[in-house]
Amino acid sequence: MSRTRLTTFAAFLVATGIAACEEAPKPDAINSTRPAQESPPEPVVTYSAADAAEGERLEHGEVVLDIDEARRRLHAQHHPHTPLATYRLPGVFQPPLMKSVEDFAVSKDKLVVINPGPGEYVHVMEGQRHGYQNLTIGITYTAPGGAPPMHTHTGEEAHVLLEGSILYALGDTTFTMEAPYIVNIPPMVPHSFKNLGDHVAELVVIFPTNVWEYDVLDYFPFADVDTTSLEPRE
Repeated sequence: MSRTRLTTFAAFLVATGIAACEEAPKPDAINSTRPAQESPPEPVVTYSAADAAEGERLEHGEVVLDIDEARRRLHAQHHPHTPLATYRLPGVFQPPLMKSVEDFAVSKDKLVVINPGPGEYVHVMEGQRHGYQNLTIGITYTAPGGAPPMHTHTGEEAHVLLEGSILYALGDTTFTMEAPYIVNIPPMVPHSFKNLGDHVAELVVIFPTNVWEYDVLDYFPFADVDTTSLEPRE
């Protein structure tokens, strides 16, 4: 290409680039034309009281078990609160043979759904039901203002959130986190969380065990918390 053609072509790129910049809508204009985001419908709990086995207590899609003396002593070693009950997934299941694609890959709508608290649902991938030896994962539907009860796990837990703002209670500490983030929750540490955003938060909760289980405590941490005074940690 000759020098004259190169100069002409460069001038064309500059001119069209400037024109494109001038014609591109501003971010505010783009956002103002987008429809308001609607919250997805609440999930439907998989198990009801009618699914309970003989002598079994089933609430909000979970089996409720009494706290035995050994578990009470374990709690007393870690915090001052009283454990009220242990919660697990109900239902009889057949472990997969791990021979087909369906055994290795499962969509969220095929997972067991529970309702631990107001505005709080969880799609639970319990490892023992899906071929895992040391892994359980939950995907929450945490509505604005939604929160599970204060609870503990005997093992550690990790929370992963890609979008949203969450108020946390970990032991005696209350703080907020702005996504994206990962939060480490050590074994037997009382904890809960509350969605401070305007949209549903999908929090991924991860456990190095193949059983879904937690103990609910007699204490809720957010009743007297002034959320307007809390600054999110980025």
